[in-house]
Amino acid sequence: MTAPAFKTAPIIETQRTILRAHGLDDFDTYAEMWSEPAVCRFIGGRARTREESWQRFLRHAGLWSLIGYGYWAVEDKATGRFIGEAGFQDMKREIQPSLEGLPEIGWVLASAAHGKGIASEIVGEMTAWADNVLGAQRTVCIIDPENVASLNVARKTAYNEVLRTTYHEKPTILLERPKAGGLNSV
Repeated sequence: MTAPAFKTAPIIETQRTILRAHGLDDFDTYAEMWSEPAVCRFIGGRARTREESWQRFLRHAGLWSLIGYGYWAVEDKATGRFIGEAGFQDMKREIQPSLEGLPEIGWVLASAAHGKGIASEIVGEMTAWADNVLGAQRTVCIIDPENVASLNVARKTAYNEVLRTTYHEKPTILLERPKAGGLNSV
């Protein structure tokens, strides 16, 4: 796959959100989101400290500048408030099978935005963007088997279970979505 020429996140609008680059003004709300037990339950299993949130926050600019894709900040159109983040990454995870070189989609919303269909809306727009811009024949994601809400979002947006594996010694489901019009492969 040839990386696109993006050095920062392009702006994508959905019906209710704006996907844009993270900005320093987002950090306090970002750190607050990552301290919510409901947010972290299936992503690492524990709330993040402010320092851990800062380290995670900094990687967003790096993903875009180094590999040409990354995570967007999710802004609520009606309020202008940061409500989450979503995007693609290549984290060089120590997982089998290897995901290196594959755009791995992910999303997280503050608990106040849960259960409103926003994740499906965002993931739908991001997969369309990936199909049109990234050039990857497929994208992948990993989801905790107990995270029913995220599994439902993944299935609604054409991600299908490939296999069950472990990541950090915990059960994990690997899902894959072929590019629209593409072929499935593992």
